[in-house]
Amino acid sequence: MGKRPAATPIVHVNDGRVIVTEWRFAPGAETGWHVHAHDYVVMPLTDGTLLLEEPGGESRSAVLTQHQPYARRAGVEHNVVNAGDSDLAFMEVEIVEPQDRAG
Repeated sequence: MGKRPAATPIVHVNDGRVIVTEWRFAPGAETGWHVHAHDYVVMPLTDGTLLLEEPGGESRSAVLTQHQPYARRAGVEHNVVNAGDSDLAFMEVEIVEPQDRAG
């Protein structure tokens, strides 16, 4: 099996409170293994199917629907791969520092 192409991250905001990254994937492209340091929300910009490779050799599919967000907690470890035949994109919003609502 050949090496997969890398997904392309485009950081739109990184202000110390949130990080907003647009991820673009050609068919078969991957993020590479990573652990999420922050809670995050994903907003799909396109429909598509991801292959999520997880620790211990496990993997699963996740179907993305354009404009249907989902959220995950910090600590998620995986490699994200575009499992479809078309380009795929989503926005990832990481919550670096929650706003103090009492202030």
